[in-house]
Amino acid sequence: MKKTLIVVDMQNDFIDMALGTKEAVAIVPAVRAKIAQYAANGDEIIFTRDTHEENYLETAEGKHLPVKHCIRGTKGWEIADGLYVPGAKIIDKPNFGWKHWEREALECAELVGLCTDICVVSNALIIKASFPEIPVKVDSACCAGVTPQTHEAALATMRMCQIEVI
Repeated sequence: MKKTLIVVDMQNDFIDMALGTKEAVAIVPAVRAKIAQYAANGDEIIFTRDTHEENYLETAEGKHLPVKHCIRGTKGWEIADGLYVPGAKIIDKPNFGWKHWEREALECAELVGLCTDICVVSNALIIKASFPEIPVKVDSACCAGVTPQTHEAALATMRMCQIEVI
């Protein structure tokens, strides 16, 4: 069975720049170790990048979250140093969830990254809906939310939707 690690939005703006949190900074070593484990096993690794354009504040999302972040080509948009591995795929997604996971032919997916309560939960639910028979896991030690409370709420939501939270 092909195992896929999906590293959601481990970008500078979500770790220690525009929307960073101490919880996001704290998970970086665990995420790095998880990526190294998958790479050593020869498993597939996919990174997502939250990707916005200069007009972000004019978009529906920007009107609800008026903080410019992950603007294509900026330092904040980049995947944090030391996380990307050669050969890994990168998906630039224009909003919370990537709607085209069916293109990936997933057989077993594990998600890690940021933010648990926005992009991780969105992608986990889309994957589970697109591939209802495959195992979908989220490693809670490799995720952080906007707040610890909303992180826990997102984990509870995923458990209720038959996503294994480890």
